[in-house]
Amino acid sequence: MDFGLSQEQQELKRSAREFLTNECATGFVRKMMADKDGMPRELYGEIAKLGWTGLIVPEHFGGSGLGMLDMAVLLEESGYAAMPGPFLFSAMLATSALNQGGSAALKSRWLPALAAGSAIGTLAIIEESDSLAPASLATRARKDGANWLLTGAKMFVPYAHAADVIIVATTTAQGVEFFAVERGAKGVEAQLLQNLDLTRRVCRLALTDVRVAADAHLEGGAKLLDRMIDLGALAIAADSLGGTERALEMAVEYSKMREQFGKPIGSFQALKHAAAEIVADLEPGRALLWYAAYAQDALPAEAPRAAAMAKARLSDVYSRATDRAVLMHGGIGFTWEHDIHLWFKRARFNEACFGSPVYHRERVAQLSGY
Repeated sequence: MDFGLSQEQQELKRSAREFLTNECATGFVRKMMADKDGMPRELYGEIAKLGWTGLIVPEHFGGSGLGMLDMAVLLEESGYAAMPGPFLFSAMLATSALNQGGSAALKSRWLPALAAGSAIGTLAIIEESDSLAPASLATRARKDGANWLLTGAKMFVPYAHAADVIIVATTTAQGVEFFAVERGAKGVEAQLLQNLDLTRRVCRLALTDVRVAADAHLEGGAKLLDRMIDLGALAIAADSLGGTERALEMAVEYSKMREQFGKPIGSFQALKHAAAEIVADLEPGRALLWYAAYAQDALPAEAPRAAAMAKARLSDVYSRATDRAVLMHGGIGFTWEHDIHLWFKRARFNEACFGSPVYHRERVAQLSGY
Protein backbone atom coordinates (compact mmCIF):
# COMPACT_ATOMS: atom_id res chain seq x y z
CA MET A 1 0.00 0.00 0.00
CA ASP A 2 1.28 3.46 -0.94
CA PHE A 3 1.11 5.89 1.98
CA GLY A 4 2.63 8.79 0.04
CA LEU A 5 1.15 11.50 -2.12
CA SER A 6 -0.47 10.68 -5.45
CA GLN A 7 1.25 11.69 -8.67
CA GLU A 8 -1.17 14.61 -9.02
CA GLN A 9 -0.46 15.79 -5.47
CA GLN A 10 3.29 15.54 -6.04
CA GLU A 11 2.90 17.68 -9.15
CA LEU A 12 0.78 20.18 -7.22
CA LYS A 13 3.50 20.39 -4.58
CA ARG A 14 6.27 20.77 -7.17
CA SER A 15 4.46 23.47 -9.14
CA ALA A 16 3.56 25.38 -5.95
CA ARG A 17 7.20 25.30 -4.81
CA GLU A 18 8.35 26.59 -8.21
CA PHE A 19 5.73 29.36 -8.33
CA LEU A 20 6.39 30.62 -4.82
CA THR A 21 10.16 30.50 -5.30
CA ASN A 22 9.75 32.90 -8.20
CA GLU A 23 6.90 35.08 -6.95
CA CYS A 24 7.23 35.02 -3.16
CA ALA A 25 10.92 35.39 -2.39
CA THR A 26 11.94 36.83 0.97
CA GLY A 27 12.30 40.29 -0.57
CA PHE A 28 8.63 40.24 -1.49
CA VAL A 29 7.67 38.91 1.95
CA ARG A 30 9.54 41.77 3.62
CA LYS A 31 7.85 44.26 1.30
CA MET A 32 4.45 42.99 2.46
CA MET A 33 5.60 43.08 6.08
CA ALA A 34 6.32 46.79 5.67
CA ASP A 35 3.04 47.45 3.83
CA LYS A 36 0.33 49.19 5.86
CA ASP A 37 -2.37 46.52 5.46
CA GLY A 38 -0.13 43.61 4.45
CA MET A 39 -2.40 42.48 1.62
CA PRO A 40 -0.50 40.98 -1.37
CA ARG A 41 -3.36 41.60 -3.78
CA GLU A 42 -1.41 40.93 -6.97
CA LEU A 43 -0.02 37.66 -5.62
CA TYR A 44 -3.48 36.64 -4.41
CA GLY A 45 -4.83 37.29 -7.90
CA GLU A 46 -2.11 35.09 -9.37
CA ILE A 47 -2.77 32.15 -7.05
CA ALA A 48 -6.48 32.51 -7.82
CA LYS A 49 -5.66 32.08 -11.52
CA LEU A 50 -3.79 28.89 -10.59
CA GLY A 51 -6.95 27.59 -8.90
CA TRP A 52 -5.58 27.59 -5.36
CA THR A 53 -8.37 29.74 -3.90
CA GLY A 54 -11.00 27.38 -5.26
CA LEU A 55 -9.19 24.14 -4.51
CA ILE A 56 -11.76 22.77 -2.04
CA VAL A 57 -14.79 24.65 -3.40
CA PRO A 58 -17.28 22.25 -5.06
CA GLU A 59 -17.14 22.22 -8.84
CA HIS A 60 -20.71 23.51 -9.25
CA PHE A 61 -19.65 26.66 -7.40
CA GLY A 62 -16.63 27.22 -9.65
CA GLY A 63 -13.97 25.35 -7.69
CA SER A 64 -11.91 22.21 -8.19
CA GLY A 65 -13.71 20.08 -5.58
CA LEU A 66 -10.49 18.56 -4.23
CA GLY A 67 -9.83 17.32 -0.70
CA MET A 68 -8.07 18.38 2.46
CA LEU A 69 -4.87 16.50 1.66
CA ASP A 70 -4.55 18.54 -1.54
CA MET A 71 -5.08 21.72 0.48
CA ALA A 72 -2.55 20.57 3.08
CA VAL A 73 0.04 20.21 0.30
CA LEU A 74 -0.51 23.83 -0.73
CA LEU A 75 -0.48 25.09 2.86
CA GLU A 76 2.79 23.25 3.46
CA GLU A 77 4.32 25.09 0.51
CA SER A 78 2.90 28.45 1.62
CA GLY A 79 4.51 27.84 5.02
CA TYR A 80 7.80 26.95 3.33
CA ALA A 81 7.72 30.34 1.59
CA ALA A 82 6.28 32.22 4.61
CA MET A 83 3.68 33.44 2.13
CA PRO A 84 1.89 36.54 3.41
CA GLY A 85 -1.82 37.11 2.98
CA PRO A 86 -5.17 35.54 3.83
CA PHE A 87 -4.96 32.33 1.78
CA LEU A 88 -5.10 29.95 4.75
CA PHE A 89 -7.96 31.80 6.42
CA SER A 90 -10.01 32.49 3.30
CA ALA A 91 -9.48 29.58 0.90
CA MET A 92 -9.37 26.97 3.68
CA LEU A 93 -11.34 28.10 6.74
CA ALA A 94 -13.99 30.60 5.62
CA THR A 95 -14.64 28.50 2.52
CA SER A 96 -15.03 25.32 4.59
CA ALA A 97 -17.40 27.01 7.04
CA LEU A 98 -19.63 28.30 4.25
CA ASN A 99 -19.53 25.02 2.35
CA GLN A 100 -20.43 22.94 5.41
CA GLY A 101 -22.90 25.22 7.19
CA GLY A 102 -24.08 27.88 4.78
CA SER A 103 -27.57 28.16 3.36
CA ALA A 104 -28.09 27.68 -0.36
CA ALA A 105 -28.30 31.46 -0.80
CA LEU A 106 -25.11 32.01 1.22
CA LYS A 107 -23.17 29.42 -0.75
CA SER A 108 -24.36 30.79 -4.08
CA ARG A 109 -23.37 34.30 -3.09
CA TRP A 110 -19.93 33.70 -1.61
CA LEU A 111 -18.39 30.40 -2.76
CA PRO A 112 -17.97 31.37 -6.44
CA ALA A 113 -16.40 34.69 -5.42
CA LEU A 114 -14.07 33.04 -2.90
CA ALA A 115 -13.09 30.42 -5.49
CA ALA A 116 -12.32 33.12 -8.06
CA GLY A 117 -10.30 35.15 -5.56
CA SER A 118 -12.54 38.19 -6.10
CA ALA A 119 -13.65 38.00 -2.46
CA ILE A 120 -11.74 37.38 0.76
CA GLY A 121 -13.16 35.55 3.75
CA THR A 122 -12.00 35.00 7.31
CA LEU A 123 -13.07 33.35 10.56
CA ALA A 124 -13.71 35.10 13.90
CA ILE A 125 -13.82 32.90 17.00
CA ILE A 126 -11.35 34.07 19.68
CA GLU A 127 -12.34 36.80 22.15
CA GLU A 128 -10.59 38.51 25.05
CA SER A 129 -10.81 35.30 27.10
CA ASP A 130 -8.42 33.73 24.55
CA SER A 131 -10.36 30.47 24.71
CA LEU A 132 -11.85 28.16 22.09
CA ALA A 133 -14.43 26.75 24.53
CA PRO A 134 -18.08 27.41 23.58
CA ALA A 135 -18.79 28.72 27.08
CA SER A 136 -16.21 31.49 26.57
CA LEU A 137 -18.11 33.14 23.71
CA ALA A 138 -19.47 36.50 24.80
CA THR A 139 -20.49 37.84 21.38
CA ARG A 140 -24.28 37.71 21.37
CA ALA A 141 -26.76 37.17 18.55
CA ARG A 142 -30.40 37.92 19.22
CA LYS A 143 -33.49 37.73 17.05
CA ASP A 144 -34.91 40.98 15.66
CA GLY A 145 -37.95 40.04 13.65
CA ALA A 146 -36.76 38.06 10.64
CA ASN A 147 -33.18 39.27 11.14
CA TRP A 148 -30.45 38.88 13.73
CA LEU A 149 -28.51 41.49 15.68
CA LEU A 150 -24.89 40.73 16.62
CA THR A 151 -23.00 42.52 19.39
CA GLY A 152 -19.55 41.82 20.80
CA ALA A 153 -15.84 41.91 20.07
CA LYS A 154 -13.47 39.38 18.52
CA MET A 155 -9.70 39.35 18.88
CA PHE A 156 -6.88 38.36 16.52
CA VAL A 157 -9.19 37.99 13.51
CA PRO A 158 -6.92 37.41 10.48
CA TYR A 159 -7.33 40.05 7.77
CA ALA A 160 -10.67 41.31 9.07
CA HIS A 161 -9.69 44.75 7.74
CA ALA A 162 -9.56 43.38 4.19
CA ALA A 163 -12.12 40.55 4.24
CA ASP A 164 -15.40 40.82 2.35
CA VAL A 165 -17.16 38.22 4.50
CA ILE A 166 -16.38 37.28 8.11
CA ILE A 167 -17.71 34.06 9.61
CA VAL A 168 -18.46 35.00 13.23
CA ALA A 169 -19.02 32.59 16.13
CA THR A 170 -21.66 33.84 18.57
CA THR A 171 -23.78 32.59 21.43
CA THR A 172 -27.58 32.62 21.38
CA ALA A 173 -30.36 31.29 23.56
CA GLN A 174 -29.94 27.98 21.69
CA GLY A 175 -26.13 27.85 22.10
CA VAL A 176 -23.28 28.45 19.64
CA GLU A 177 -24.28 29.82 16.24
CA PHE A 178 -22.28 31.13 13.27
CA PHE A 179 -23.22 34.04 11.01
CA ALA A 180 -21.74 35.46 7.81
CA VAL A 181 -21.12 39.18 8.31
CA GLU A 182 -20.15 41.58 5.54
CA ARG A 183 -17.28 43.85 6.53
CA GLY A 184 -19.04 46.91 5.13
CA ALA A 185 -22.19 46.36 7.20
CA LYS A 186 -23.25 49.08 9.63
CA GLY A 187 -21.77 48.52 13.11
CA VAL A 188 -18.72 46.54 11.93
CA GLU A 189 -15.31 47.97 12.80
CA ALA A 190 -11.95 46.25 12.23
CA GLN A 191 -8.84 47.63 13.97
CA LEU A 192 -5.38 46.34 13.06
CA LEU A 193 -3.40 45.00 16.02
CA GLN A 194 0.34 44.80 16.61
CA ASN A 195 1.58 41.29 15.92
CA LEU A 196 4.96 39.57 16.22
CA ASP A 197 4.53 37.79 12.89
CA LEU A 198 4.28 40.62 10.35
CA THR A 199 3.80 38.16 7.48
CA ARG A 200 0.22 38.05 8.77
CA ARG A 201 -2.23 40.71 9.92
CA VAL A 202 -4.74 40.32 12.74
CA CYS A 203 -7.50 42.64 13.92
CA ARG A 204 -9.85 43.42 16.74
CA LEU A 205 -13.35 43.12 15.31
CA ALA A 206 -16.05 45.17 17.02
CA LEU A 207 -19.71 44.39 16.30
CA THR A 208 -22.34 46.86 17.49
CA ASP A 209 -25.93 45.77 16.76
CA VAL A 210 -24.89 44.46 13.36
CA ARG A 211 -28.01 43.42 11.47
CA VAL A 212 -27.77 40.27 9.36
CA ALA A 213 -30.49 38.51 7.41
CA ALA A 214 -31.87 35.13 8.39
CA ASP A 215 -30.07 33.40 5.51
CA ALA A 216 -26.73 34.66 6.86
CA HIS A 217 -27.04 32.04 9.61
CA LEU A 218 -24.89 28.91 9.24
CA GLU A 219 -26.16 25.53 10.37
CA GLY A 220 -24.17 23.32 12.69
CA GLY A 221 -23.78 25.26 15.93
CA ALA A 222 -21.29 23.69 18.34
CA LYS A 223 -20.51 20.89 15.87
CA LEU A 224 -19.45 23.46 13.29
CA LEU A 225 -17.26 25.14 15.93
CA ASP A 226 -15.52 21.81 16.60
CA ARG A 227 -15.09 21.29 12.88
CA MET A 228 -13.52 24.72 12.44
CA ILE A 229 -11.12 24.03 15.30
CA ASP A 230 -10.14 20.76 13.59
CA LEU A 231 -9.57 22.43 10.23
CA GLY A 232 -7.77 25.40 11.78
CA ALA A 233 -5.46 23.01 13.64
CA LEU A 234 -4.80 21.06 10.45
CA ALA A 235 -4.09 24.21 8.42
CA ILE A 236 -1.62 25.61 10.97
CA ALA A 237 0.06 22.20 11.27
CA ALA A 238 0.58 22.12 7.48
CA ASP A 239 2.03 25.64 7.50
CA SER A 240 4.31 24.60 10.38
CA LEU A 241 5.59 21.56 8.51
CA GLY A 242 6.59 23.68 5.52
CA GLY A 243 8.22 26.28 7.75
CA THR A 244 10.21 23.61 9.60
CA GLU A 245 11.55 22.25 6.33
CA ARG A 246 12.61 25.74 5.22
CA ALA A 247 14.31 26.53 8.55
CA LEU A 248 16.29 23.28 8.31
CA GLU A 249 17.40 23.99 4.75
CA MET A 250 18.53 27.52 5.63
CA ALA A 251 20.49 26.34 8.66
CA VAL A 252 22.20 23.50 6.77
CA GLU A 253 23.07 25.75 3.83
CA TYR A 254 24.60 28.35 6.15
CA SER A 255 26.56 25.63 7.99
CA LYS A 256 28.13 24.55 4.71
CA MET A 257 29.14 28.10 3.78
CA ARG A 258 30.30 29.58 7.11
CA GLU A 259 33.83 28.67 8.16
CA GLN A 260 35.47 28.73 11.56
CA PHE A 261 38.99 27.53 12.41
CA GLY A 262 39.44 26.88 8.70
CA LYS A 263 36.54 24.43 8.47
CA PRO A 264 32.84 24.71 7.53
CA ILE A 265 30.89 24.89 10.79
CA GLY A 266 28.66 22.11 9.47
CA SER A 267 31.55 19.71 10.09
CA PHE A 268 31.29 20.30 13.85
CA GLN A 269 29.47 17.59 15.73
CA ALA A 270 27.24 19.95 17.73
CA LEU A 271 25.74 21.41 14.56
CA LYS A 272 25.35 17.98 12.98
CA HIS A 273 23.38 16.92 16.04
CA ALA A 274 21.17 20.03 15.89
CA ALA A 275 20.33 19.39 12.23
CA ALA A 276 19.72 15.68 12.88
CA GLU A 277 17.30 16.52 15.68
CA ILE A 278 15.27 18.74 13.34
CA VAL A 279 15.15 15.93 10.75
CA ALA A 280 14.11 13.44 13.44
CA ASP A 281 11.19 15.72 14.32
CA LEU A 282 10.31 16.63 10.74
CA GLU A 283 9.75 13.27 9.06
CA PRO A 284 7.30 11.72 11.59
CA GLY A 285 5.48 15.06 11.61
CA ARG A 286 4.98 14.85 7.86
CA ALA A 287 3.32 11.44 8.14
CA LEU A 288 1.15 12.69 10.99
CA LEU A 289 -0.01 15.69 8.95
CA TRP A 290 -0.80 13.73 5.82
CA TYR A 291 -2.81 11.21 7.83
CA ALA A 292 -4.72 13.99 9.62
CA ALA A 293 -5.53 15.66 6.28
CA TYR A 294 -6.63 12.35 4.74
CA ALA A 295 -8.82 11.62 7.77
CA GLN A 296 -10.77 14.87 7.31
CA ASP A 297 -12.37 13.43 4.17
CA ALA A 298 -12.08 9.67 4.56
CA LEU A 299 -12.14 8.89 8.31
CA PRO A 300 -14.49 11.38 10.01
CA ALA A 301 -14.45 9.50 13.32
CA GLU A 302 -10.65 9.81 13.48
CA ALA A 303 -10.43 13.35 12.09
CA PRO A 304 -10.69 15.43 15.32
CA ARG A 305 -8.06 13.45 17.20
CA ALA A 306 -5.71 13.30 14.20
CA ALA A 307 -5.97 17.07 13.67
CA ALA A 308 -5.31 17.77 17.35
CA MET A 309 -2.28 15.46 17.34
CA ALA A 310 -0.88 17.10 14.22
CA LYS A 311 -1.30 20.62 15.63
CA ALA A 312 0.18 19.76 19.03
CA ARG A 313 3.17 18.00 17.53
CA LEU A 314 4.01 20.28 14.63
CA SER A 315 3.62 23.51 16.60
CA ASP A 316 6.27 22.24 19.00
CA VAL A 317 8.44 20.92 16.16
CA TYR A 318 8.33 24.27 14.32
CA SER A 319 9.30 26.28 17.40
CA ARG A 320 12.17 23.91 18.27
CA ALA A 321 13.39 23.84 14.69
CA THR A 322 13.52 27.62 14.35
CA ASP A 323 15.22 27.92 17.75
CA ARG A 324 17.93 25.53 16.57
CA ALA A 325 18.15 27.16 13.16
CA VAL A 326 18.76 30.57 14.75
CA LEU A 327 21.49 29.08 16.94
CA MET A 328 23.08 27.32 13.97
CA HIS A 329 23.37 30.69 12.25
CA GLY A 330 25.42 31.98 15.17
CA GLY A 331 25.57 35.72 15.86
CA ILE A 332 24.00 36.74 12.57
CA GLY A 333 20.99 34.57 13.38
CA PHE A 334 20.12 36.80 16.31
CA THR A 335 19.75 39.90 14.15
CA TRP A 336 16.16 40.75 13.28
CA GLU A 337 17.29 41.62 9.76
CA HIS A 338 18.24 38.02 8.93
CA ASP A 339 15.63 36.05 6.97
CA ILE A 340 15.54 33.18 9.46
CA HIS A 341 13.45 35.45 11.67
CA LEU A 342 10.58 35.35 9.18
CA TRP A 343 10.11 31.71 10.14
CA PHE A 344 11.12 32.15 13.77
CA LYS A 345 8.31 34.66 14.33
CA ARG A 346 5.83 32.67 12.29
CA ALA A 347 6.51 29.65 14.46
CA ARG A 348 5.50 31.67 17.53
CA PHE A 349 2.27 32.76 15.83
CA ASN A 350 1.48 29.18 14.82
CA GLU A 351 2.12 27.90 18.32
CA ALA A 352 -0.80 29.94 19.70
CA CYS A 353 -3.12 30.05 16.67
CA PHE A 354 -6.12 27.71 16.95
CA GLY A 355 -5.02 26.36 20.29
CA SER A 356 -1.68 25.78 21.97
CA PRO A 357 0.05 22.38 21.98
CA VAL A 358 -1.11 21.94 25.60
CA TYR A 359 -4.73 22.60 24.59
CA HIS A 360 -4.58 20.04 21.79
CA ARG A 361 -2.89 17.41 23.94
CA GLU A 362 -5.73 17.77 26.41
CA ARG A 363 -8.13 17.47 23.49
CA VAL A 364 -6.43 14.28 22.31
CA ALA A 365 -6.80 12.84 25.82
CA GLN A 366 -10.50 13.73 25.95
CA LEU A 367 -11.17 12.33 22.47
CA SER A 368 -9.33 9.14 23.49
CA GLY A 369 -11.61 8.72 26.52
CA TYR A 370 -9.17 9.74 29.26
